[in-house]
Amino acid sequence: MDAQDFADVLDAVRSFVCEKVVPREEEIEETDRIPDDLRQASADMGLFGYALPEAYGGLGLSMSEEVRLAFELGYAGPAFRSMFGTSNGIAGQVIVKAGTDEQRERWLPRLAAGTAIGAFALTEAEAGSDPSTLTTTARKDGDHYVIDGSKRFITNAPEADVFLVFARTGGEGGHGISTFIVEAGTEGLTVGRPDQKMGQRGAHTAEVFFDGVRVPASAMVGDEGTGLRTAMTSLSHGRLHIAAVCVGLSQRLLDETVAYAKERKQGGRRIADHQLIQGLLADSQTELYAGRAMVLQAAEAYDSGEDRRMGPSCAKYFCSEMAGRIADRAVQVFGGMGYMRGVAVERLYRDVRLFRIYEGTSQIQQIVIARALVR
Repeated sequence: MDAQDFADVLDAVRSFVCEKVVPREEEIEETDRIPDDLRQASADMGLFGYALPEAYGGLGLSMSEEVRLAFELGYAGPAFRSMFGTSNGIAGQVIVKAGTDEQRERWLPRLAAGTAIGAFALTEAEAGSDPSTLTTTARKDGDHYVIDGSKRFITNAPEADVFLVFARTGGEGGHGISTFIVEAGTEGLTVGRPDQKMGQRGAHTAEVFFDGVRVPASAMVGDEGTGLRTAMTSLSHGRLHIAAVCVGLSQRLLDETVAYAKERKQGGRRIADHQLIQGLLADSQTELYAGRAMVLQAAEAYDSGEDRRMGPSCAKYFCSEMAGRIADRAVQVFGGMGYMRGVAVERLYRDVRLFRIYEGTSQIQQIVIARALVR
């Protein structure tokens, strides 16, 4: 995208987030849903397709552009970004990178326009951090496959129109896994009730059950047995995006903390003038500075093809842990007020905890990083 055009996009998104989304975060928290007008406005701005190719109605942003956009999107409560993040990210990228022309033409324009919502159905009850052990099966039956099994913690499952489902078509291990497009409403596909989570209200997850779900062979994405590789490629993109979201949310937390420290007084002095409070602020700013630089460098290496594995894991690991520490310091500076419902940092403290778990836990990122070094 032309540099000036992209700068205009960032300005528009920044204004939208700060003026329209942030003031309604408590409404989202209380109702556990994104208001329809915010959803439509997001679609009108092209946010449902920022990472999808221009040929299919998306903005076609590079990774370096996407992370800068995520800095702005991350400033709001995470449920807002989650509304369109999966369609752009782990679900949409499966179709972008491995789909046939027919699959791309059928689904990508709808995902980009926000008229369809995608879900990435990989995680299972006993196959989360290590998806190579998943047990959902897809049995060949003539020119169809029959899928049986279940998935857990699937983001956007209650609203999804299309599921990217990973199922075992062969033997044990990662080489026996394939990917399928399964439309919502297909006979045998059932979505459970939305999960009741610690935070990120407004972003819904649920279990998904497959009981003899029959799909044509043309629903397979990529070649048989390539599903795990497809998933890992998509997750690498998603990890870098989540790292950038953590930077955006950390900036929000720090802004809230500084503003409170400047107005709150103890003993007739602003608490911002107390050196121990200043130490907490300085630690958060330093980590945030490092996290932002790390994400931008990792995105540059991703775009060039130099590193699409270790860099995203380093960024996701550091920035998700960083966001947790910055949230903790924010609550500490707010003191008792930081523990009260209705205060932004209390809600964001709960929201931010999930970043260290999904799209690969911190411990999985450690393994990815270490194995890359050893190789």
